[in-house]
Amino acid sequence: MNKESRCSFCGRSNVQIIESEIDGVKSYICKDCAQIALGLFNQVEHKIENDENYQSEHELRHIFDSTVPKPREIKEYLDQYIIGQDRVKERIAVAVYNHFKRINNANSDIEIDKSNILICGPTGSGKSLIARTIAKMLNVPFAIADATVLTESGYVGEDVESVLVRLYQAADYDVERTERGIVFIDEIDKIARKNGNPSITRDVSGEGVQQGLLKLLEDSIVNIPPKGGRKHPDQPLVSINTKNILFICAGAFIGLEEIIKRRCHKSTIGFNSKNDDKTKKDKDYMNNLNALDLKTFGLIPEILGRLPVITYTDELDKTALKRILTEPKNALVKQYQELFKMDGIKLEFKESALDYIVEHTIENKLGARGLRGTMETVMNKAMFNLPSENRQSDILIIDKKYVKKYLKN
Repeated sequence: MNKESRCSFCGRSNVQIIESEIDGVKSYICKDCAQIALGLFNQVEHKIENDENYQSEHELRHIFDSTVPKPREIKEYLDQYIIGQDRVKERIAVAVYNHFKRINNANSDIEIDKSNILICGPTGSGKSLIARTIAKMLNVPFAIADATVLTESGYVGEDVESVLVRLYQAADYDVERTERGIVFIDEIDKIARKNGNPSITRDVSGEGVQQGLLKLLEDSIVNIPPKGGRKHPDQPLVSINTKNILFICAGAFIGLEEIIKRRCHKSTIGFNSKNDDKTKKDKDYMNNLNALDLKTFGLIPEILGRLPVITYTDELDKTALKRILTEPKNALVKQYQELFKMDGIKLEFKESALDYIVEHTIENKLGARGLRGTMETVMNKAMFNLPSENRQSDILIIDKKYVKKYLKN
């Protein structure tokens, strides 16, 4: 306390004054000026809490460090990591762009609905990679959840809210970042109800989970335990608003082609209808995919209404798989070349070797995901021996004969 100095704000000297020194510069404030300053701060805080315009503008500054990329830019970025699937990449690029425009349009009188996405397609066709790459590009928290482990509350398994717990943890426990994240729910086809009729009994890991997901997909406030696990009394909970969280759901939906076939056959009339059907392949029928087919498969109408963007990935053929091996930024061939380069070895693949690897992967019907396992089988012996050997050559050439030697079984 210093009673002889003057207040730096009102200039009075005959009142009680507090002295402060920062970087060698002294300043003084009296009790009255301090109370006025405190009142001003309280007014500003009250304005922040109650002014929706201020809140939305404040929140928007934290969504991105730069402007949201345009759909074409999003697709061009995806093209660097994902081969083919142009239809899916275009649909997702538009949906993501519209989603963040919706966030930026928070003050408009016209409220825009969320563009949650549903991707159907065979395993290993790039569904999860597309979602992960989108999150990487936009620099937002990203979480992957497996629908097969979800059950209704009160049963053994994970509650539906655990999906948001993973996103909250991926956002470093920052609520604001969590509410701008992307959630990828895989294997959503595994929670389809077991028949076409509404369940009259408990469907613990099927229709009941779909009902639980509704509140996540829609705009709602969800209370989650910050460290995961089951909720219990007196436990501190974190409130997450799902209004601006983008959900991307995916599943293989095995047998969906047959459902589409049956629907198309019902509407086919004429002498040539059967001949036309014989010339069509399963992927041709997928062009006619709509929400009615997914409802027949076992997804409830309420959840389909919250997944307005429906698309599908094509099964990867030999040409696409070979391109996946060599072209993307993170192509497997480039990854192994980098690994061997660290040991001073130049790795080269013959075209015949790549063709044989692709053919072997197609036989196993594992899609792009199976390429990694095949490559590991081929390269394991070399990765084990070469770092410890006194080599005469620093070049390792992989040809068809070498690949067949390790894939013979």
